[in-house]
Amino acid sequence: MLALSGNARIFFFQQPIDMRKGIEALSFLVEQNCCGELMTGAYFVFVNRLRDKMKVLYWDNDGFAIWWKRLEKGSFRLLGIDRALIDRKEFLMLLEGITPQRIQKRFSLK
Repeated sequence: MLALSGNARIFFFQQPIDMRKGIEALSFLVEQNCCGELMTGAYFVFVNRLRDKMKVLYWDNDGFAIWWKRLEKGSFRLLGIDRALIDRKEFLMLLEGITPQRIQKRFSLK
């Protein structure tokens, strides 16, 4: 299980990738698009063209780790994700297959 803190920065890559890519190739993509974020503890989410596979790359204090999920049936719903930075709730809904019609936050401390 992937443990996410409440203030985790999660970057979603909207362009599909080849799932054969490993840590080096994925970290290169991150460096090209998110300068300076690679080793900060942020999570980087990638999906394939069919949206039935997902990889999450993150720095785990002493090295990189990849978390990989493959769906046996269906696909990840990417509706409503139109930006690179997503919050923890959106990421968990994406993993669970929940497609919200509208996300309405009660308040924000920012």
